[in-house]
Amino acid sequence: MNRVYLIGNLTRDPELAVTNSGVSVCRFAIAVQRRFSNAEGEREADFFNIVVWRAQGENCNKYLKKGSKCAVSGSLQNRSYDAQDGTKRTITEIIADEVEFLTAKSNGTDAGERIIENKKDVAELEPIDDDNLPF
Repeated sequence: MNRVYLIGNLTRDPELAVTNSGVSVCRFAIAVQRRFSNAEGEREADFFNIVVWRAQGENCNKYLKKGSKCAVSGSLQNRSYDAQDGTKRTITEIIADEVEFLTAKSNGTDAGERIIENKKDVAELEPIDDDNLPF
């Protein structure tokens, strides 16, 4: 079984490319904090390379940016390549099946901040008698 679930923040903006056959592929990296603090009391992070294909990759490129929080589920994949200096390199990537965007749309404010656009409407709300509710 090869299954990975991660929640973290993007370390850079996503990069979208198109293969020779016309398939979109998006690449980005996320930092995932470790569960426990180290000896100095600091929480370290691990960095993972993520690859997302097709329409979902296009959406990642469109809606994610550096610092965005996302959840990724997918599988680990290793691949090798020859570097420019002639050495063989191996890279481990997470091939994402699903990416969920966890940072709220900001609308020019800090992410996750809730805005009540019309406080007058909220002030006019009246409590209801819940004894009459059918549940």
